[in-house]
Amino acid sequence: MKILTICVMSALALTAASSALAAEANKAVVNRDWTDSVAPAQQQAYEAGQKAFNQCLRDHGVKFNLVAVTHETGDTYKYSYVTGPYTWADFDTMDVVTKPCDATWRAQGNPHLLSETSVFLVDQPELSHMPGGWEKQAQPAFLDVIYETLKPGHDANEAFTATVKKIAAAAEKSQWPYYFRTLQVQGGDEGSPDYLVVLPQKSWADYGTEASPSLWKMVEGVYGKEDTAAMRKSLNDAVQHSSSHVDRYSADLSYVPGK
Repeated sequence: MKILTICVMSALALTAASSALAAEANKAVVNRDWTDSVAPAQQQAYEAGQKAFNQCLRDHGVKFNLVAVTHETGDTYKYSYVTGPYTWADFDTMDVVTKPCDATWRAQGNPHLLSETSVFLVDQPELSHMPGGWEKQAQPAFLDVIYETLKPGHDANEAFTATVKKIAAAAEKSQWPYYFRTLQVQGGDEGSPDYLVVLPQKSWADYGTEASPSLWKMVEGVYGKEDTAAMRKSLNDAVQHSSSHVDRYSADLSYVPGK
């Protein structure tokens, strides 16, 4: 009976996950990230290879964007590229229209790589606090990227999402002037985080300035001290590990359709 119960619960969980993916299928909330590691001596050749790949995309009239960032803290010999947000079906189209440039990348980019990883990042609008029309605004100069790895199990994920959702609602209600975007990681290898929280920054001065009011003071102003303390505990109990680094936008290595 215990085995049967486990099988039934697993089937229900799989059905729920499949339903969630189906609901996302027609929404433009999916991004894909590639992160490259490069040896210092290979940086110049690698960047030339990336520019050649971008030119190939341009020559073939590819309509999908590719935003490039360099890692400014943490491992500074890493580059990340993000395309999106699009629908899941758009990525099938992307595979087709970018295929003619695969040979260019393999010839001019791959030889200079130490490694490359890729994940899908699914926007979580209810867990985010972003300005209206942010998708069409200019890229921020810097991104403060926080990796959140949760404790194993369904309960930790439920606690994390419920708490961050309440934080985002409080930020909207109080018109908190500091923005954050939460994305769920899908398709990551072992060791990948479960969520990314991305904070746009205009400059190093912007990055180094403490929020006023602080996040938890803002939340306290909406929910009160007792509920805020419970939320902090719930979040701390759900998270197993956090880390962060800062990315800098690279216009030179980005691909913008039509430019």
